[in-house]
Amino acid sequence: MLFLNLLKESFLFAINALKVNRLRTLLTLLGITIGIFAIISVFTILDSLENTIRNSLSSLGDDIIYVQKWPWAPPPGEEFAWWEYLKRPVPKIEEYEQIKKRSEKAEIVNFTASTLRTVKYKNNTAEDAILWANSHEFERIRAFELKDGRYFTPFESTAGKNVCLIGHQLAADLFQGANPVGKDIKISGRKVTIVGLIAKEGKDILNSGSLDEMIILPIIYSKTLLDIKSENANPMIMVKAKPNVNINELKDELRSILRSVRTLNPKQKDSFALNQSSILNSALNSIFGVINLAGWLIGGFSILVGGFGIANIMFVSVKERTNLIGIQKSLGAKRKFILFQFLFEAVMLSLIGGIIGLIFIFAGSLIASSKIDLEITLTLGNIILGLIISIAIGLISGIFPSYKAARLNPVEAINTTF
Repeated sequence: MLFLNLLKESFLFAINALKVNRLRTLLTLLGITIGIFAIISVFTILDSLENTIRNSLSSLGDDIIYVQKWPWAPPPGEEFAWWEYLKRPVPKIEEYEQIKKRSEKAEIVNFTASTLRTVKYKNNTAEDAILWANSHEFERIRAFELKDGRYFTPFESTAGKNVCLIGHQLAADLFQGANPVGKDIKISGRKVTIVGLIAKEGKDILNSGSLDEMIILPIIYSKTLLDIKSENANPMIMVKAKPNVNINELKDELRSILRSVRTLNPKQKDSFALNQSSILNSALNSIFGVINLAGWLIGGFSILVGGFGIANIMFVSVKERTNLIGIQKSLGAKRKFILFQFLFEAVMLSLIGGIIGLIFIFAGSLIASSKIDLEITLTLGNIILGLIISIAIGLISGIFPSYKAARLNPVEAINTTF
């Protein structure tokens, strides 16, 4: 009860001091508000950016290995030996067939290649539309929904029929809202029938992975439109692990199969890359670790300025109320009461300034999210971090002025004049 009473009295003294010195309070709040706004806004933007990028990468699948010519990142502790990677052959459809035949740990194997082509429907033209050619397993390895129509039949895939699926945005550009299913489009002068309309997926920050602006073709028919053996077509093999199969086990098996197919001797290095989403996530961890450190340094200077502002104001407050402190002590107030009184004032100043800063960040995030394609969200974690930083700055900035006030001699304090 004694502690609660002390807490209550200290709180009331702090509130009264803040009301009496409104201009001083306002200026002090401004410093800490700017500091909290600076550091938490940096973390909010970084967190939103990181979450958006990671969500974009999640479409790659954490149980899928991509067999390609180029690695997404160099091996740990090594440099990106591009001169060695340049000599590698691209994945071939024959290797895709061998993996399907020999792999015991792969559930789905898909061969894919892509290119840009001009697509026409009557008088409407789409320049540089993305053609994504895939083997029949595509719908099993890449989740998507059809708004209308159907997927390729096995016969259409293997026989190389001139059929395709079209993305939502590309269909809107070419057909102006009309249903494209059953209609013919021309790709590089060749007629292709649309059998399915892919539901809208929306863009991601990397502007990759979304099917909205793509045309999906059977790989056999796509040979009439692009050279799937050319590096320009970015051929690759997507391999999804069976349930309960560790991704590293699948990777080891694929390495063994591909080395065998390419007749590499034990002394030769791999002539292929086995990429997976964890490679990019590891790289992101390093990148955002450095960026977060920079955020602390940038925001820390703003917080430091706000902390010095509170400390200066509190020293002035102690000097102005020296007589009052002397009177309180002469009436029996203990040192801890005086200490808590001023410390509470410093913490409340800092906390109120921090709350105002968080309100500005929340309002700014709503405005920014409506103006740009990045969803910026003030998370609960950043709110708690902002409040903790505010309280910590208040305690650190207020402890020395409060200690000075608590150590004043009551007789000397009463007789002090300004």
